[in-house]
Amino acid sequence: MKTEEHAAMSVQDARYVEFLQWVLPRLGLHWPGFRKVRRQVIKRIARRIRALQLADLDHYRRFLQSHEQEWRMLDRFCRITISRFCRDRATFELLAREGFPELIDLCRSRGENLLRCWSAGCGAGEESYSLALVWAFDVALRVRDIRLSILATDIDPAQIARAQRGCYPTSSLRELPPLWREAAFVEGNGRYCIKPEYRQPIRFAVQDLREAAPSGPFHLILCRNLAFTYFSEALQEATARRINAALAPGGMLMIGSHESLPDAAVGFDQWRPPLPICRKRR
Repeated sequence: MKTEEHAAMSVQDARYVEFLQWVLPRLGLHWPGFRKVRRQVIKRIARRIRALQLADLDHYRRFLQSHEQEWRMLDRFCRITISRFCRDRATFELLAREGFPELIDLCRSRGENLLRCWSAGCGAGEESYSLALVWAFDVALRVRDIRLSILATDIDPAQIARAQRGCYPTSSLRELPPLWREAAFVEGNGRYCIKPEYRQPIRFAVQDLREAAPSGPFHLILCRNLAFTYFSEALQEATARRINAALAPGGMLMIGSHESLPDAAVGFDQWRPPLPICRKRR
């Protein structure tokens, strides 16, 4: 019986894979980035098919072809929302130890007193708050003349609303030092809410990275586990150009630990290989 169930699941999975390979290019996305996370997307699409009372995936395909507005809904289903505080902790530790000091020097050399960061595709805010915590606990006590400013953007208004609430399950905080968790969060009903003083440097906004970028220049941009994993090759190249234009000369770009910039991206050098931080040439 189990063999039959596995065979049925395999056939269904293959059908959804073929469907994703058909729809993703239209959304500016590409299949290779979705291989390992496809089940999250498949579950959402399956729920949508049931909600529309359609018979199966073939009927949903025909529904898409006759209902243009449904593509916007499908686009939402293809957003991957996996994150946690200080994900890839070694990268954040290096940022605190060497990256922020160099960026502080960059600010001073430009006659600026505000270190501007952009977190692109910020999701529910874990990455943005991670930056604020690294600054508060590892940098701010030694630096008095430079302040931190973080703009955090995401395409999904619901994710931005979650980020603004700033409350998370224990699992999201597992890579944080225990002392940081105790100092920066208030615990209640199994959730941890970040205190107001650690929210202060951050502004959240809805924006689609595929279409636009905020005006720079930024000293640090984080674009991790989004554009250079899920976007199509052409869109990755366009995003790299957009980021380059928004980044100050000498500024840093942090990408995901399993990502790399497209070959067509120019003007960047690896900063501390093999960690995924690049620096814009001066």
